Amino acid sequence: MSTKRMLLIIALIGLIAAYFGLNLGRFLSLDYFKSQQEAIESWRAARPVAAALLYFVAYVAVTGLSLPGAAVMTLVGGAVFGLLWGLLLVSFASSVGATLAFLASRFLLRDWVQQHFGDRLRAINEGVAKEGGFYLFTLRLVPAFPFFVINLLMGLTPMKTRTFYWVSQLGMLAGTLVYVNAGTQLAKIESLSGILSPGLLGSFVLLGIFPLIAKKIVEAVAAKKVYAGWQKPAHFDRNLLVIGGGSAGLVTAYIAAAVKAKVTLVEKHKLGGDCLNTGCVPSKALIRSAKLLSHIRRAPEFGIRDAKADFDFAEVMQRVQRIIQTVEPHDSAERYTSLGVEVIEGTAKMVSPWEVDIVRNDGRNERLSARSIVIAAGARPFVPPIPGIEEVGYLTSDTVWELRQLPARLVVLGGGPIGSELTQAFARLGAKVTQVEMAPRLLMREDPEVSELVAARFRAEGIDVLLNHKAKQFTIEGGEKILIAEHEGQDVRIPFDAVLVAVGRVANLKGYGLEELRITANRTVETNEFLQTRYPNIYAAGDVAGPYQFTHTAAHQAWYAAVNALFDPFKKFRADYSVIPWATFIEPEVARVGLNELEAKERNIPCEVTHYGIDDLDRAIADSEAHGFVKVLTAPGKDRILGVTIVGEHAGDLIAEYVLAMRHGIGLNKILGTIHIYPTLAEANKYVAGNWKKAHAPVKLLEWVGRFHRWRL
Repeated sequence: MSTKRMLLIIALIGLIAAYFGLNLGRFLSLDYFKSQQEAIESWRAARPVAAALLYFVAYVAVTGLSLPGAAVMTLVGGAVFGLLWGLLLVSFASSVGATLAFLASRFLLRDWVQQHFGDRLRAINEGVAKEGGFYLFTLRLVPAFPFFVINLLMGLTPMKTRTFYWVSQLGMLAGTLVYVNAGTQLAKIESLSGILSPGLLGSFVLLGIFPLIAKKIVEAVAAKKVYAGWQKPAHFDRNLLVIGGGSAGLVTAYIAAAVKAKVTLVEKHKLGGDCLNTGCVPSKALIRSAKLLSHIRRAPEFGIRDAKADFDFAEVMQRVQRIIQTVEPHDSAERYTSLGVEVIEGTAKMVSPWEVDIVRNDGRNERLSARSIVIAAGARPFVPPIPGIEEVGYLTSDTVWELRQLPARLVVLGGGPIGSELTQAFARLGAKVTQVEMAPRLLMREDPEVSELVAARFRAEGIDVLLNHKAKQFTIEGGEKILIAEHEGQDVRIPFDAVLVAVGRVANLKGYGLEELRITANRTVETNEFLQTRYPNIYAAGDVAGPYQFTHTAAHQAWYAAVNALFDPFKKFRADYSVIPWATFIEPEVARVGLNELEAKERNIPCEVTHYGIDDLDRAIADSEAHGFVKVLTAPGKDRILGVTIVGEHAGDLIAEYVLAMRHGIGLNKILGTIHIYPTLAEANKYVAGNWKKAHAPVKLLEWVGRFHRWRL
């Protein structure tokens, strides 16, 4: 450390020690000021320049050394010098003192901090270099953090000193005015009745509402900045325009129409989105047919000597389409039109923050303006650029429903929920399925024992599960399609007739104006906690926004997007992701809500784990489905539920009790005290609560109770 730094540190420590050692803080209290008010006023009247200079220097010293007392000194400034001169003195003294603290922090600590934490601070440094003035202005205007903390932390960043000074002076001006004004009223208090003077009450009202006013000012400044260069229409054609007719878009439009807003929904393909047409509905229909076949093969387990099924794969796939057609009216244009939604079949492109160009499928063009826009464009299957994949051809979860002939040998790329569901379904329908996963286990988001149970069941059903296999290349040799995968440094050759790619989904980010409006979109459209994009009147919901790509979370987000879009700036709500459930519809079915053990360890969240094996459950035994478990994570020593994983028959239904419990703060004690019908699978939820209770039994108390009963013999 240099001599200059050492001397400065010694000087600062000495001054701070003197302040506390000599109890100088007593001079910065309102009680002291009131006791000396007349003397101070007289001295200031006799020597106005000296008084102002002394006050200025003292204020600079207090703020420069980051000492407590600046708020009291601000009030005193208003009391002694009045509103105008008090505001002038405090404004400049606070800015000078803050800048001195900023420079001291920079001189003493910035090099050390950047040297040791530069990598972690890179994003912050880049943000400060780009828009540091605005960030500082926001912090100054909304006093969420103590100003002395802001002074010291900003000194560690690349912000220029002159920027820090003028932004601080400007940003603190509003707050300074409120406090100095309050000080002018405090100077007039002569008795307790003076506390209730209109002027003083007005000052404290200003103090109370200042953070709210400041927040609104910051939002207005940010909005003005982001909308710069755009011409806002004087009137709007619609209250809300929704791009995309999947789950998020439909729910958004439904809510808007329900509250009598004028809303237009634009969808270029089919209403209902992936869930209805290529996702949830068709996959569950296919899984149901496949499950029936699996039960027929298990006939001896149920006391049936022999059972057979004669079926045609094409007819199974036709049933899938009939199921889609049966559900389709729920999401039809006719239904939503009857609800008050204008439904347009076509493509939409935002050309300004309020205007959208629409090209209808019949060729007509039009431009509509809307006060708010909700992007609900959904997602699509991701197809990795594996050499040869285009030549051999491939299926995805979007196109697999076009099949009418069962592939004899099917390769499924991906061990996530979609890949696993389709793997098991096609295997049960008679295909020889090879599931290829580059990770060390299936369903990587779940705990390891879940993956083990699923992999064991798949292999028992004849599925070739290849873990730690990375797809390298597709080729055609002698008319036969072959996948070359790498496993432990060796190439593995896998012949197949069809390949299904199920390695994830990517948001639809192209073609509707994100680039032109410079709306940030990497993997998904970037939104804040209110689901707003960089333009406060443009929202995003569903798969296109993330972070969860489930139909039910898309609908959940849609409520926030719709309400915020329609009622901001009067009221808006932060999207709540605290209790998000999901399920993978394989056998054994896997359902989860909240944390699992893997996530708890990664996030260093302490927890207790309670386990119940469904193999001991009467109804599961009666149904020949005695497999799986319920695992509950609770806060240490408490029955508060942090997360639940259920593996077994109807896990997706059983998890609902825990979703309700977590959402409304219900613990395991109350679940244990709730009657569950016998014999049902739902009893597993009560039994795991019983296991938790046994582990937390009051041992000492029970010993005394035992003595009591022995005494009564």
